[in-house]
Amino acid sequence: MTTKRALAATAAASLALALSACGGDDGGSTGGETGGTDGTDGAVVDPASATSAEDFGGFDALVAAAEEEGELNVIALPENWANYGEIINLFEEKYDITVNSADPDVSSAEEIQAADNLRGQSTAPDVFDLGSAVALASLDYFAPYQVQTWDDIPADYKESTGLWVYDYTGLMSIGYDSDAVPEPTSLDDLLGEDYRGKVAINGDPTQAGAAAAAVNLVALQNGGSPDDIQPGIDWFEELNDLGNFLPLDPTPATIASGETPVVFDWSYNNLAEAKNNEGMRNWEVTVLPGVAVGSYYNQAINEDAPHPAAARLWQEHIFSDEVQNLYLAAGAYPVRLQAMVDAGTVDQAALDAVGAMPEDLVQFTAEQTEAAAALLAEQWAAAIS
Repeated sequence: MTTKRALAATAAASLALALSACGGDDGGSTGGETGGTDGTDGAVVDPASATSAEDFGGFDALVAAAEEEGELNVIALPENWANYGEIINLFEEKYDITVNSADPDVSSAEEIQAADNLRGQSTAPDVFDLGSAVALASLDYFAPYQVQTWDDIPADYKESTGLWVYDYTGLMSIGYDSDAVPEPTSLDDLLGEDYRGKVAINGDPTQAGAAAAAVNLVALQNGGSPDDIQPGIDWFEELNDLGNFLPLDPTPATIASGETPVVFDWSYNNLAEAKNNEGMRNWEVTVLPGVAVGSYYNQAINEDAPHPAAARLWQEHIFSDEVQNLYLAAGAYPVRLQAMVDAGTVDQAALDAVGAMPEDLVQFTAEQTEAAAALLAEQWAAAIS
């Protein structure tokens, strides 16, 4: 659950910043210092300019270059968010590379802020995991790269040169403490007395994708559309006027303590909280009937990455069958799902547990995401003031 948000194809991610990742003393990109050969004349490749593993002379040369760097800086990756704890551990086990995970609970917007604040330093983030709204507004920060499984990813789900690529999505859901509130079966339920001061969203929707996606879902279920999320803003204004909106950023700690008994968040986050709170809270998860909202998160490499080869190896890692199946095991739908189903490499047990994507799942386009973000920036603060 944690506040890792900022819009993603409908939107999503937000939080507090002060990068604490460890790193070496010399700042700036190590590109040009390490790398494999180009596979032809033995010249050293500049990892910071490599756009594929082939630029290193093949995957093994990429691994060698990344291991020579020895470190990778990630940011905004909570361990219980879409299995990132296990994904990071697997990367460290497979390669001789230490992962420095900074500020896991910051938002997508704050990821970009960290890149600005730490530019040229060894502690700058090497890679980003961003909601679409922030990704689309930050293209100048990214380096193009195409992973080996590039062709498995639909054209609409990636920037053509590899500046950003969709990776995983979930369904916007409601998590709730069944000892504190009845199960909500509709949005109208949440306007009732049982939910007074109890309904939270995962962050500020002007910065956090998960929070923005909550507004989008409400809009679609109240007569709005991906081109018109005004009904979602209006509904949250009513929720606030009734005293039911809880302006508290939910975290695993606030859920465990009972401070945030009802939370709009991605299904994989709420499912993780149900597992984490066994024996403490009866945390249940529901996806409201009717239209569903999904939102892919975007992967991108920092063009100023202090460990550019390791950053590219990380991209290869997370788009591999093994890691795409780890997202699935956490309840998230990986972007390569259909390709893995077709190839017989999907974790079928995990897919059976998660279930197929709803047929009426809505994913906002890039243009719709940008327009929704602009409207939220203009109206959200006044709506919940």
